[in-house]
Amino acid sequence: MDTNQEQATLWNGIAGRAWVDKKDVLDHLFQPVTALLLEEVCACAPTDVLDIGCGTGAATLALSQRLRGHGHVTGIDISATMIATANTHADADADASFICADAQTHAFTPASYDVLMSRFGVMFFEDPVSAFRNLRTAATAQAKLRLAAWRSPAENPFMTMAEQAAAPFLPPAPARAASAPGQFGFADGQRVQTILEQSGWQHIEIRAIDLLLTMPEQHLQDYFTRMGQLGRVLDQLDESTRQQIITAVRAAFAPFVHGDEVRFTAACWLIRADAASAT
Repeated sequence: MDTNQEQATLWNGIAGRAWVDKKDVLDHLFQPVTALLLEEVCACAPTDVLDIGCGTGAATLALSQRLRGHGHVTGIDISATMIATANTHADADADASFICADAQTHAFTPASYDVLMSRFGVMFFEDPVSAFRNLRTAATAQAKLRLAAWRSPAENPFMTMAEQAAAPFLPPAPARAASAPGQFGFADGQRVQTILEQSGWQHIEIRAIDLLLTMPEQHLQDYFTRMGQLGRVLDQLDESTRQQIITAVRAAFAPFVHGDEVRFTAACWLIRADAASAT
């Protein structure tokens, strides 16, 4: 199997299409994460930023607006589906551009970026040490790394509620290794520390943050029927099973529903590192 082929297939297929279709909902949902990350990046006074795993480009384009006239933002993602959407939403005069490529192996121009950032886009590498070593070649000598990644599934019950509630109606799913590429691939902070150390990053800081995320209740069913593991199998089921699952999952989300709004805490890591030791 080619490097990251499983992820390329996923994000150029059903997962990528779901993110494109639900772009507005997801951009709203993750706005607090985007805002935190942009504050971190802007504090570095960057001129050239790389947004790793940029998806449909929400963080890339938001940062380009913040830096307009003072810096350029390049988004990179393995999904042609999402990169096409990102390009569609970019203003003609936006200080942003997009690359459809695998950041683990892409031949970046050396020392091109003074900040490398990611909002939930770095947990999917087949070989994360190789990926972050490659990304370091793209960094200037004094570059900063600023990342947001999910902590553990146990700390993020909203993110696993759908598949748990649907499990009684589905065949047993194979257990996935905690370190496997995926949403929770960076759940272990010590593993993240080791990955960055082994790939040559310095002054690593991994801080737990909790952010309140919200979405309109009217989007909840559409969200859980399209996103994540459940979204990848639901359309393959007969209508009776589908409806049983939807009813059970919607009931399971009741603790997160407050009137016309869904609210939950996102348990994340805020990860900071430098490309080189301070001189």
